[in-house]
Amino acid sequence: MIKQKNMQAVVYKGNGEVILTERPVPKLIDPKDALIKVTLSTICSSDIHIKHGSVPKAIPGTILGHEFVGEVVEIGSDVHNFSVGDRVAVNVETFCGDCFFCKQGFVNNCEDKNGGWALGCRIDGGQSEYCRIPYADNGLTRIPDTVSDEAALFTGDILSTGYWAAKIGDLKPAQTVVVIGAGPTGLCTMMSARLYSPSKLIVIDHDPYRLQYAKEQGLADITYCTEHNPSMDEIETFVKKECNNRGADVVFEVAGGKNTFEMAWRIARANANIVVVALYEEAQTLPLPDMYGKNLTFKTGGVDGSYCDEIMELIANGKLDTNCLITHQTALSDAMHAYDIFENKKDHVIKYLLKP
Repeated sequence: MIKQKNMQAVVYKGNGEVILTERPVPKLIDPKDALIKVTLSTICSSDIHIKHGSVPKAIPGTILGHEFVGEVVEIGSDVHNFSVGDRVAVNVETFCGDCFFCKQGFVNNCEDKNGGWALGCRIDGGQSEYCRIPYADNGLTRIPDTVSDEAALFTGDILSTGYWAAKIGDLKPAQTVVVIGAGPTGLCTMMSARLYSPSKLIVIDHDPYRLQYAKEQGLADITYCTEHNPSMDEIETFVKKECNNRGADVVFEVAGGKNTFEMAWRIARANANIVVVALYEEAQTLPLPDMYGKNLTFKTGGVDGSYCDEIMELIANGKLDTNCLITHQTALSDAMHAYDIFENKKDHVIKYLLKP
Protein backbone atom coordinates (compact mmCIF):
# COMPACT_ATOMS: atom_id res chain seq x y z
CA MET A 1 0.00 0.00 0.00
CA ILE A 2 1.37 3.40 -1.03
CA LYS A 3 1.35 5.82 1.91
CA GLN A 4 2.17 8.84 -0.22
CA LYS A 5 -1.00 10.84 -0.99
CA ASN A 6 0.14 13.29 -3.64
CA MET A 7 2.84 13.43 -6.31
CA GLN A 8 4.43 15.74 -8.84
CA ALA A 9 3.14 15.45 -12.40
CA VAL A 10 3.36 17.23 -15.77
CA VAL A 11 -0.18 18.04 -16.90
CA TYR A 12 -1.60 19.16 -20.25
CA LYS A 13 -3.91 22.05 -19.46
CA GLY A 14 -5.06 22.70 -23.04
CA ASN A 15 -4.64 25.79 -25.23
CA GLY A 16 -0.90 25.32 -25.58
CA GLU A 17 -0.23 25.09 -21.84
CA VAL A 18 1.70 22.38 -19.97
CA ILE A 19 2.34 22.74 -16.24
CA LEU A 20 4.11 20.97 -13.39
CA THR A 21 1.66 20.50 -10.56
CA GLU A 22 0.60 18.21 -7.73
CA ARG A 23 -1.85 15.36 -8.31
CA PRO A 24 -3.13 12.47 -6.16
CA VAL A 25 -1.22 9.21 -6.38
CA PRO A 26 -3.34 6.96 -8.66
CA LYS A 27 -5.17 3.89 -7.40
CA LEU A 28 -6.02 0.63 -9.10
CA ILE A 29 -9.42 0.77 -10.82
CA ASP A 30 -9.65 -2.62 -12.52
CA PRO A 31 -8.36 -6.09 -11.51
CA LYS A 32 -6.14 -6.04 -14.64
CA ASP A 33 -4.37 -2.83 -13.51
CA ALA A 34 -0.88 -2.43 -12.08
CA LEU A 35 0.59 0.56 -10.27
CA ILE A 36 4.09 1.55 -11.34
CA LYS A 37 6.57 3.68 -9.44
CA VAL A 38 8.21 5.62 -12.26
CA THR A 39 12.01 5.54 -12.17
CA LEU A 40 12.69 7.28 -15.50
CA SER A 41 10.50 9.09 -17.99
CA THR A 42 11.22 11.22 -21.02
CA ILE A 43 9.73 13.95 -23.18
CA CYS A 44 8.55 12.87 -26.62
CA SER A 45 7.77 14.90 -29.73
CA SER A 46 4.19 13.64 -29.39
CA ASP A 47 3.96 15.55 -26.08
CA ILE A 48 4.79 18.72 -28.00
CA HIS A 49 2.14 17.85 -30.61
CA ILE A 50 -0.38 17.49 -27.77
CA LYS A 51 0.64 20.84 -26.32
CA HIS A 52 0.03 22.53 -29.67
CA GLY A 53 -3.37 20.91 -30.20
CA SER A 54 -2.27 18.60 -33.00
CA VAL A 55 -3.64 15.47 -31.28
CA PRO A 56 -7.44 15.89 -31.29
CA LYS A 57 -8.01 12.94 -28.95
CA ALA A 58 -5.82 14.43 -26.21
CA ILE A 59 -7.85 15.40 -23.14
CA PRO A 60 -6.96 18.55 -21.16
CA GLY A 61 -6.14 17.74 -17.55
CA THR A 62 -4.28 14.55 -18.47
CA ILE A 63 -0.84 13.79 -17.04
CA LEU A 64 1.55 13.58 -19.98
CA GLY A 65 4.15 10.90 -20.64
CA HIS A 66 3.98 7.62 -22.55
CA GLU A 67 7.63 6.60 -22.60
CA PHE A 68 8.84 5.43 -19.20
CA VAL A 69 10.14 2.61 -17.03
CA GLY A 70 9.59 1.79 -13.39
CA GLU A 71 8.96 -0.72 -10.65
CA VAL A 72 5.70 -2.57 -10.02
CA VAL A 73 4.43 -1.58 -6.56
CA GLU A 74 0.87 -2.95 -6.69
CA ILE A 75 -1.06 -5.36 -8.93
CA GLY A 76 -4.73 -6.16 -9.42
CA SER A 77 -6.14 -9.60 -8.72
CA ASP A 78 -6.24 -10.43 -12.46
CA VAL A 79 -2.59 -9.61 -13.22
CA HIS A 80 -0.69 -12.87 -13.67
CA ASN A 81 2.54 -12.11 -15.54
CA PHE A 82 4.07 -9.58 -13.14
CA SER A 83 4.79 -9.27 -9.46
CA VAL A 84 5.50 -6.46 -7.02
CA GLY A 85 9.16 -5.52 -7.36
CA ASP A 86 9.49 -6.30 -11.08
CA ARG A 87 11.35 -3.71 -13.16
CA VAL A 88 9.31 -2.96 -16.27
CA ALA A 89 9.16 -0.89 -19.45
CA VAL A 90 5.73 0.49 -20.31
CA ASN A 91 4.14 0.11 -23.74
CA VAL A 92 2.88 3.33 -25.32
CA GLU A 93 -0.33 1.50 -26.22
CA THR A 94 -3.09 0.11 -24.06
CA PHE A 95 -4.63 -3.06 -25.48
CA CYS A 96 -6.99 -5.77 -24.30
CA GLY A 97 -5.42 -8.64 -26.24
CA ASP A 98 -8.80 -10.20 -27.02
CA CYS A 99 -10.54 -8.07 -29.67
CA PHE A 100 -10.34 -8.60 -33.44
CA PHE A 101 -7.51 -6.11 -33.96
CA CYS A 102 -5.43 -7.26 -30.98
CA LYS A 103 -5.57 -10.86 -32.18
CA GLN A 104 -4.13 -9.71 -35.53
CA GLY A 105 -1.34 -7.82 -33.76
CA PHE A 106 -2.88 -4.44 -34.65
CA VAL A 107 -2.90 -3.25 -31.06
CA ASN A 108 -2.96 0.43 -32.01
CA ASN A 109 -6.58 -0.14 -33.01
CA CYS A 110 -7.67 -2.11 -29.94
CA GLU A 111 -11.43 -1.82 -29.60
CA ASP A 112 -11.35 -1.15 -25.85
CA LYS A 113 -12.52 2.39 -24.96
CA ASN A 114 -8.98 3.16 -23.81
CA GLY A 115 -7.32 1.08 -26.51
CA GLY A 116 -4.41 2.34 -28.60
CA TRP A 117 -2.44 5.39 -27.54
CA ALA A 118 -4.14 6.34 -24.29
CA LEU A 119 -1.33 6.84 -21.75
CA GLY A 120 -0.38 10.48 -21.52
CA CYS A 121 -3.05 11.39 -24.08
CA ARG A 122 -6.48 10.25 -22.88
CA ILE A 123 -5.54 8.72 -19.51
CA ASP A 124 -2.84 9.79 -17.08
CA GLY A 125 0.70 8.94 -18.16
CA GLY A 126 4.17 8.62 -16.74
CA GLN A 127 5.68 12.10 -16.40
CA SER A 128 4.89 11.66 -12.73
CA GLU A 129 5.99 9.70 -9.69
CA TYR A 130 3.42 6.91 -10.11
CA CYS A 131 1.24 5.66 -12.96
CA ARG A 132 -1.66 3.23 -13.27
CA ILE A 133 -1.25 0.79 -16.18
CA PRO A 134 -4.45 -0.81 -17.55
CA TYR A 135 -4.20 -4.35 -18.97
CA ALA A 136 -0.84 -4.64 -17.24
CA ASP A 137 -0.15 -8.17 -18.52
CA ASN A 138 -0.14 -6.73 -22.06
CA GLY A 139 1.21 -3.24 -21.44
CA LEU A 140 4.38 -4.07 -19.51
CA THR A 141 7.67 -5.68 -20.52
CA ARG A 142 9.97 -7.13 -17.87
CA ILE A 143 13.47 -5.63 -17.84
CA PRO A 144 16.24 -8.23 -17.42
CA ASP A 145 18.78 -7.70 -14.64
CA THR A 146 21.46 -7.13 -17.27
CA VAL A 147 19.61 -4.19 -18.83
CA SER A 148 19.66 -0.74 -17.22
CA ASP A 149 16.63 1.53 -16.95
CA GLU A 150 18.27 3.89 -19.44
CA ALA A 151 18.81 1.09 -21.97
CA ALA A 152 15.19 -0.09 -21.62
CA LEU A 153 13.57 3.35 -21.56
CA PHE A 154 12.63 3.65 -25.24
CA THR A 155 11.41 0.06 -25.66
CA GLY A 156 7.71 0.84 -25.53
CA ASP A 157 7.55 3.92 -27.76
CA ILE A 158 10.13 5.34 -30.15
CA LEU A 159 12.15 2.13 -30.42
CA SER A 160 8.92 0.20 -30.93
CA THR A 161 8.02 2.76 -33.60
CA GLY A 162 11.31 2.34 -35.47
CA TYR A 163 11.17 -1.44 -35.15
CA TRP A 164 7.54 -1.57 -36.36
CA ALA A 165 8.35 0.78 -39.25
CA ALA A 166 11.24 -1.42 -40.39
CA LYS A 167 9.00 -4.50 -40.24
CA ILE A 168 6.15 -3.02 -42.29
CA GLY A 169 8.68 -1.57 -44.75
CA ASP A 170 9.34 -5.16 -45.86
CA LEU A 171 13.05 -4.50 -45.95
CA LYS A 172 15.29 -7.00 -47.69
CA PRO A 173 19.08 -7.36 -47.40
CA ALA A 174 21.17 -5.12 -49.68
CA GLN A 175 18.33 -2.68 -50.40
CA THR A 176 18.86 1.08 -50.40
CA VAL A 177 17.07 2.94 -47.60
CA VAL A 178 16.36 6.62 -47.02
CA VAL A 179 15.20 7.95 -43.67
CA ILE A 180 13.80 11.48 -43.74
CA GLY A 181 14.30 12.98 -40.30
CA ALA A 182 17.24 12.50 -37.91
CA GLY A 183 15.36 13.16 -34.70
CA PRO A 184 14.93 10.54 -31.96
CA THR A 185 12.38 8.44 -33.86
CA GLY A 186 14.40 8.75 -37.04
CA LEU A 187 17.48 7.45 -35.23
CA CYS A 188 15.47 4.51 -33.87
CA THR A 189 14.20 3.82 -37.38
CA MET A 190 17.77 3.79 -38.68
CA MET A 191 19.03 1.37 -36.03
CA SER A 192 16.04 -0.90 -36.66
CA ALA A 193 16.55 -0.77 -40.44
CA ARG A 194 20.20 -1.74 -39.84
CA LEU A 195 18.98 -5.11 -38.56
CA TYR A 196 18.01 -5.93 -42.17
CA SER A 197 21.50 -5.25 -43.62
CA PRO A 198 20.76 -2.50 -46.16
CA SER A 199 23.46 -1.85 -48.72
CA LYS A 200 23.22 1.87 -48.11
CA LEU A 201 21.32 4.00 -45.59
CA ILE A 202 20.87 7.68 -46.36
CA VAL A 203 19.43 10.18 -43.89
CA ILE A 204 18.00 13.58 -44.85
CA ASP A 205 17.51 16.41 -42.33
CA HIS A 206 17.85 20.18 -42.05
CA ASP A 207 20.02 20.00 -38.90
CA PRO A 208 23.72 19.42 -39.71
CA TYR A 209 24.49 18.47 -36.10
CA ARG A 210 21.92 15.66 -36.07
CA LEU A 211 23.17 14.40 -39.42
CA GLN A 212 26.75 14.32 -38.16
CA TYR A 213 25.55 12.56 -35.00
CA ALA A 214 23.73 9.87 -37.00
CA LYS A 215 26.90 9.20 -38.99
CA GLU A 216 29.15 9.20 -35.92
CA GLN A 217 26.91 6.62 -34.25
CA GLY A 218 27.19 4.36 -37.30
CA LEU A 219 23.49 4.63 -38.10
CA ALA A 220 23.79 6.40 -41.48
CA ASP A 221 26.19 5.82 -44.35
CA ILE A 222 25.40 9.04 -46.21
CA THR A 223 23.81 12.30 -45.07
CA TYR A 224 22.08 15.09 -46.97
CA CYS A 225 21.39 18.45 -45.35
CA THR A 226 18.42 20.60 -46.38
CA GLU A 227 19.46 23.54 -44.16
CA HIS A 228 19.79 25.86 -47.17
CA ASN A 229 16.50 24.80 -48.79
CA PRO A 230 17.60 22.87 -51.87
CA SER A 231 14.94 22.33 -54.51
CA MET A 232 13.01 19.09 -54.62
CA ASP A 233 14.69 18.35 -57.96
CA GLU A 234 18.13 18.68 -56.34
CA ILE A 235 17.19 16.31 -53.53
CA GLU A 236 15.72 13.81 -55.99
CA THR A 237 18.83 13.96 -58.18
CA PHE A 238 21.11 13.35 -55.19
CA VAL A 239 19.17 10.33 -53.98
CA LYS A 240 18.92 8.81 -57.45
CA LYS A 241 22.67 9.15 -57.92
CA GLU A 242 23.27 7.31 -54.63
CA CYS A 243 20.66 4.64 -55.39
CA ASN A 244 21.61 3.13 -58.71
CA ASN A 245 20.06 6.04 -60.64
CA ARG A 246 16.61 4.71 -59.72
CA GLY A 247 15.75 6.09 -56.30
CA ALA A 248 15.48 4.41 -52.91
CA ASP A 249 14.04 0.93 -52.48
CA VAL A 250 12.40 1.91 -49.16
CA VAL A 251 11.73 5.39 -47.79
CA PHE A 252 10.83 6.14 -44.17
CA GLU A 253 9.19 9.54 -43.68
CA VAL A 254 9.82 10.38 -40.02
CA ALA A 255 10.14 14.17 -40.17
CA GLY A 256 6.57 15.43 -40.64
CA GLY A 257 7.71 18.67 -42.26
CA LYS A 258 5.87 20.87 -44.71
CA ASN A 259 7.35 19.19 -47.79
CA THR A 260 8.71 15.90 -46.48
CA PHE A 261 5.73 13.82 -47.62
CA GLU A 262 6.31 15.04 -51.19
CA MET A 263 10.01 14.39 -50.74
CA ALA A 264 9.29 10.78 -49.72
CA TRP A 265 7.43 9.81 -52.88
CA ARG A 266 9.68 11.87 -55.14
CA ILE A 267 12.90 10.14 -54.02
CA ALA A 268 11.44 6.61 -54.03
CA ARG A 269 12.10 4.41 -57.06
CA ALA A 270 9.18 2.91 -58.98
CA ASN A 271 7.50 0.08 -57.06
CA ALA A 272 9.12 1.20 -53.80
CA ASN A 273 7.68 1.03 -50.30
CA ILE A 274 7.10 4.30 -48.44
CA VAL A 275 6.48 4.11 -44.71
CA VAL A 276 4.94 7.25 -43.23
CA VAL A 277 5.91 7.30 -39.55
CA ALA A 278 5.53 11.05 -39.02
CA LEU A 279 2.68 12.77 -37.23
CA TYR A 280 1.71 15.86 -39.28
CA GLU A 281 0.35 19.11 -37.92
CA GLU A 282 -1.24 19.92 -41.30
CA ALA A 283 -3.18 17.88 -43.86
CA GLN A 284 -1.05 16.41 -46.66
CA THR A 285 -1.88 16.14 -50.36
CA LEU A 286 -1.65 12.86 -52.25
CA PRO A 287 -1.10 14.00 -55.87
CA LEU A 288 -2.06 10.80 -57.65
CA PRO A 289 -1.72 12.21 -61.22
CA ASP A 290 1.86 13.30 -60.47
CA MET A 291 2.90 9.90 -59.21
CA TYR A 292 0.89 7.84 -61.68
CA GLY A 293 2.89 4.91 -62.98
CA LYS A 294 5.37 4.78 -60.10
CA ASN A 295 3.25 2.01 -58.54
CA LEU A 296 4.22 2.99 -55.02
CA THR A 297 3.07 1.25 -51.86
CA PHE A 298 2.31 3.55 -48.92
CA LYS A 299 2.12 2.28 -45.35
CA THR A 300 1.03 4.72 -42.66
CA GLY A 301 -0.30 4.98 -39.16
CA GLY A 302 0.46 4.75 -35.48
CA VAL A 303 2.85 2.13 -34.16
CA ASP A 304 1.56 -1.33 -33.32
CA GLY A 305 3.63 -1.90 -30.20
CA SER A 306 3.45 -5.69 -30.46
CA TYR A 307 7.16 -6.46 -30.42
CA CYS A 308 8.41 -5.24 -27.03
CA ASP A 309 9.61 -8.68 -25.90
CA GLU A 310 11.63 -9.06 -29.12
CA ILE A 311 13.05 -5.58 -28.71
CA MET A 312 14.04 -6.19 -25.08
CA GLU A 313 15.82 -9.39 -26.11
CA LEU A 314 17.72 -7.51 -28.81
CA ILE A 315 18.71 -4.86 -26.25
CA ALA A 316 19.88 -7.53 -23.81
CA ASN A 317 21.97 -9.15 -26.57
CA GLY A 318 23.55 -5.87 -27.66
CA LYS A 319 21.82 -5.76 -31.06
CA LEU A 320 19.93 -2.54 -30.27
CA ASP A 321 21.47 0.25 -28.22
CA THR A 322 19.64 3.53 -27.70
CA ASN A 323 21.93 5.03 -25.06
CA CYS A 324 23.21 7.39 -27.74
CA LEU A 325 19.82 9.13 -27.74
CA ILE A 326 20.18 10.35 -24.16
CA THR A 327 21.74 13.81 -24.27
CA HIS A 328 20.05 15.51 -21.29
CA GLN A 329 18.52 14.54 -17.96
CA THR A 330 17.11 16.30 -14.93
CA ALA A 331 14.75 15.88 -12.01
CA LEU A 332 11.00 15.77 -12.64
CA SER A 333 10.78 18.96 -10.56
CA ASP A 334 12.70 20.75 -13.34
CA ALA A 335 10.40 19.46 -16.12
CA MET A 336 9.31 22.88 -17.39
CA HIS A 337 12.91 23.86 -18.12
CA ALA A 338 13.37 20.51 -19.86
CA TYR A 339 10.27 21.14 -21.98
CA ASP A 340 11.67 24.49 -23.09
CA ILE A 341 14.98 22.92 -24.13
CA PHE A 342 13.33 19.98 -25.91
CA GLU A 343 10.52 21.86 -27.66
CA ASN A 344 12.85 24.55 -28.98
CA LYS A 345 15.64 22.09 -29.84
CA LYS A 346 18.22 23.96 -27.81
CA ASP A 347 21.66 22.69 -26.85
CA HIS A 348 21.57 19.93 -29.52
CA VAL A 349 19.04 17.99 -27.45
CA ILE A 350 17.90 14.59 -28.70
CA LYS A 351 16.17 13.01 -25.69
CA TYR A 352 15.61 14.62 -22.29
CA LEU A 353 15.17 12.25 -19.34
CA LEU A 354 13.06 13.11 -16.30
CA LYS A 355 13.81 11.41 -13.00
CA PRO A 356 11.18 11.59 -10.23
